[in-house]
Amino acid sequence: MPTSFFSAPGRFFKGNLHTHSDISDGALPPEEVCRRYREAGYDFIAITDHYLGMYGYPVVDTTPFRTADFTTIPGAELHIGAMDNGGQWHILAVGLPADFTPPDVPHFMHTAGSETAAGLAARAREAGAFVAIAHPHWSGLSEADARRITAAHAVEIYNHGCAVETDRGEGLLSWEHMLNEGRRLTAVATDDAHFHTDDHFGGWVMVKAPENTPDALLAALKAGHFYATTGPEIHDIRITDRAIEIACSAAGTIVVQGSVTAASFERGKGLSGATIPLDRFAASPWVRVTVIDGAGKRAWSNPIWLDG
Repeated sequence: MPTSFFSAPGRFFKGNLHTHSDISDGALPPEEVCRRYREAGYDFIAITDHYLGMYGYPVVDTTPFRTADFTTIPGAELHIGAMDNGGQWHILAVGLPADFTPPDVPHFMHTAGSETAAGLAARAREAGAFVAIAHPHWSGLSEADARRITAAHAVEIYNHGCAVETDRGEGLLSWEHMLNEGRRLTAVATDDAHFHTDDHFGGWVMVKAPENTPDALLAALKAGHFYATTGPEIHDIRITDRAIEIACSAAGTIVVQGSVTAASFERGKGLSGATIPLDRFAASPWVRVTVIDGAGKRAWSNPIWLDG
């Protein structure tokens, strides 16, 4: 069991893992997307255009837009087949290599006889990508479908574009169902920005890495050295035999959640942290932390598995 959840060396870097450009269905060219995120104070971005034949199966080369203090990670949003509800799969692949062999998916429609979503996700992970199940609420993801993507590293628990445009931006329930089944999945918050609406700068990850480079960031993502947020900061989480100690930016509520209905919280004005006993989590194999600020913005830790 970790004594300090953020003990890895380095510092936190702010980044968005899900964004589109006019290479697929976004409004802006990749250079302008990168410029806007850089000027908004982000340390890195992954442009993840739709990996479809109609767009030429793009893994956008964003290396020309890197600077001394801003980096980019290649990526794509993968599509394949049909989910249980008939909708097409959306799978985020951050760090996807440019020579990844594309599936036979010409357009935003199910193609009969294509490879499975599980197989595509596994291929992306084997190729070195950080794989996340995208916007489960917006997609209407079933529990059975969630179980099929065994290669996923993470679940998109907040998608700002889906929240703004359809009020279906969360994936917490899908994530917790899988945690309760023993799936050791992390959680990401993203924009899924297309820049047609106010769908940007609303959800991001804070990744603790030794340096702001694609390789270091990807390694940290895969190791779970990050948290997801729409605003609040989580400075540290420490575990003792009896309690979980949280240090954070100013908050109104700090909640510790565990499996099934296990939860405990502390409320106050301008809280900078909390110490919450672990008594209620004796039967839970995992705990996670949510920090809620006075404006209702949230930060979510990755799960801490109490069995080490």
